[in-house]
Amino acid sequence: MKLFTLLNHALTPTQKDQLQTMGITKIISISDKKWSAIPPYLETLDEFLKPYQQTLKAQAQKGDYLLVQGDFGATYQMVNYSKSLELIPIYATTKRISKETTLKNGTIQKQTLFTHCIFRKY
Repeated sequence: MKLFTLLNHALTPTQKDQLQTMGITKIISISDKKWSAIPPYLETLDEFLKPYQQTLKAQAQKGDYLLVQGDFGATYQMVNYSKSLELIPIYATTKRISKETTLKNGTIQKQTLFTHCIFRKY
């Protein structure tokens, strides 16, 4: 089975290991710089998303996965589109540990560590 990714970051080794246990034999990133910088002033994302949709239509088969996270509207549309192709859209869940430190100048610095937990179907 193939997994197509639309993400703002690379997969972690832990995520790759878990994907293998799900029967994923090939990972294909269809992300690009544009996916990480979707213009916030576009009134509709239809034209913007066409290249990603065309790639899925040409390369994906029923039962393949799409791991998609990012802009809420774009993610929503890609999840719906992938379902129309009978793909399985998923996302990664994480455990977050936050630490706040008060700096000498009185400002607060917040550090958040993310640990991958599981992949969940949309």
